[in-house]
Amino acid sequence: MSVKSEPANRGKNGLTYAQAGVDIDAGNLLVEKIKPLVRSTRRPGADGEIGGFGGLFDLKAAGFKDPVLVAANDGVGTKLKIAIDAGRHDTVGIDLVAMCVNDLVVQGAEPLFFLDYFATGKLDPDQGAAIVGGIAEGCLQAGCALIGGETAEMPGMYRDGDYDLAGFAVGAAERDRLLPSGDIKEGDVILGLASSGVHSNGFSLVRRIVELSGLAWDAEAPFKAGVTLGEALLAPTRIYVKPLLATIRDTGAIKALAHITGGGFPDNIPRVLPKDLTASIDLSAIEVPAVFSWLASTGGVERDEMLRTFNCGIGMIAVVAPEAADAVIEALTANGEAPVRLGRMVARADAGVVYEGQLAL
Repeated sequence: MSVKSEPANRGKNGLTYAQAGVDIDAGNLLVEKIKPLVRSTRRPGADGEIGGFGGLFDLKAAGFKDPVLVAANDGVGTKLKIAIDAGRHDTVGIDLVAMCVNDLVVQGAEPLFFLDYFATGKLDPDQGAAIVGGIAEGCLQAGCALIGGETAEMPGMYRDGDYDLAGFAVGAAERDRLLPSGDIKEGDVILGLASSGVHSNGFSLVRRIVELSGLAWDAEAPFKAGVTLGEALLAPTRIYVKPLLATIRDTGAIKALAHITGGGFPDNIPRVLPKDLTASIDLSAIEVPAVFSWLASTGGVERDEMLRTFNCGIGMIAVVAPEAADAVIEALTANGEAPVRLGRMVARADAGVVYEGQLAL
């Protein structure tokens, strides 16, 4: 993992880089702090050391025969502001990895390696190590290697304490196992996998609702006893990679997956569907986490706005043939998930998603 900073001109007054606000020693200290974290994510194909100009990955050592590479990049959005204001930085790295690797697995790809970009106005090695610790934990949950990254100290670009994160993940799938499979049909079953909460989308609205509530980040969460509001809202995004890859491998029956991120059901599910089919979702099948009920009631947010902004309790959906549904449910359950029958595919070309039942907000 390298450290890059914006240069300052050195003139006759003898200015130093440190006087311009950039501490190279702090950057080097951060690299030393995170080396054990990076080593913990090693996997077949990646066993290099950070600190070079690039990371290496050996696809052959990872066991692929006819691989197609799949790449994704993302950030954490304004959830970072809650982490900054609440002074808790150890979980947003998990979110960063999750937002990338969940987008890989929906295409049937196994995440192989991850790189991060961490930018701040003033580098705090302990804060940076906490963030990278979360990234390493996310990589461990996803089974991918953290092979490098970039840390940029840029005084004047960020206010004191502020920082930004971006992530980049690469995965691979055997050519004949890419998703969606292309054979989705009317009557296919839609399964839903539970979210852990808000995940990493809609936080501009979340922050506005918290402002309206008048609650501080260190106040007890109205929807979860025993934890602060900041801690509850920072619950990290679930990483679905390992249970989904195991189920794909064991059943070969998943036709499509959709990661429910910004845009919710109506914007994400149609991305994997044929144009002549619509997803009919039974909202009554969803066990809605209490955080969404609180957001809806406190902010006066209408149902359809909730469904388009948040995951409302379902972070991933899978499409399977009716005759394979029980086998897929059994496999997902054996791998730690609690799938619900969320709906079915219907023949209708004028809407990507339609609803039945009531959402228990």
